[in-house]
Formats: sequence, structure tokens, C-alpha cells
Amino acid sequence: MDVPGVPRFEVAPHHCFACGSLNTSGMGLVLHVEPRRCWTELTLERRFEGWDGIAHGGILCTILDEVMAWSLVGEDNWGMTARISVEFKKPVEVGVPIRAEGWITNSRRRLVDTAAHIVDPRTDGVLATATGLYVAADETRKQQLRQRYRYVPLTSGDPAGAPT
Repeated sequence: MDVPGVPRFEVAPHHCFACGSLNTSGMGLVLHVEPRRCWTELTLERRFEGWDGIAHGGILCTILDEVMAWSLVGEDNWGMTARISVEFKKPVEVGVPIRAEGWITNSRRRLVDTAAHIVDPRTDGVLATATGLYVAADETRKQQLRQRYRYVPLTSGDPAGAPT
């Protein structure tokens, strides 16, 4: 889904549970990556339910981790989660739209601090918050990841040669 005025990107098909297009059991998150920031909007299906009608906390952690991790990629950085801390503020109902946003709060050498939240886009009420610490890949690993995922920022339309 394209959103006017929001930069898009493409990556090669992959199996990530959260954002991979090849994982038929995955979440299929549609991510929007900007410098130092990432966001997604979705409605969780019942298959991600914990208590009756309520999203499983582990699924919410996955969403928060994903938007924080991809906030690094908007700066052509790639990192692995070293630590994540989540606070659940209100139950997140399945079948109801939510928005998750992640952003970089501090970068120092290869350590990147991030924060994120999940909100109800109808009210802007905060449903969950998180902080994370990511260890950025070294230059050799970054090059491998760029090649594997063929990350292509798109400024408008589909460029020739973008991954399909």
C-alpha cells in the first residue's frame, strides 16, 4: 500500500516472520522506512490472539522490535537486537487497526538506542511502548545484508531494476 508523501522501499523476498513475503505463516507487515524512523499500520488477525479477543503480548513485542530495527535501515544501517524492554499500557484488541512507530534516540559507534510505541490511530491512545538497543553490523556484514536483501529506497514509482 502506497501512502502519498511517504518514502517507500523494496527488499528481496525473504522469510522474516514479521515482514517477509515468503513466510506464509508470518505477519506480512508493510513497513514504511524513513531516515531514523519506521512505521506500519495493521489490523491483527485472530490467529495472533492471546486471551479471547486480545493480541498476544509476544506478537506486540515482535511488531515493536521490527519497527525499531528497520529505523536503522533508513540510515543505511543494519543491526541486531541486543535488548528490548516493553511496557503494555492497554489491551490491544484483534480486528482493530493499530499503528506502530519506531525511531532512533541515540547512536554511538555501533550501538544504537531506539524507542517505539503502538497507538490506536483513531484516538492516538498509547497501547504499548518499548525501548531497544541494537548492535549495528560491521561494514562487511552490512554489505552482505545490502546484497542479500537488495534494499532499494524508492522516491517515486517503481524504478527499473527494483526487486520483484
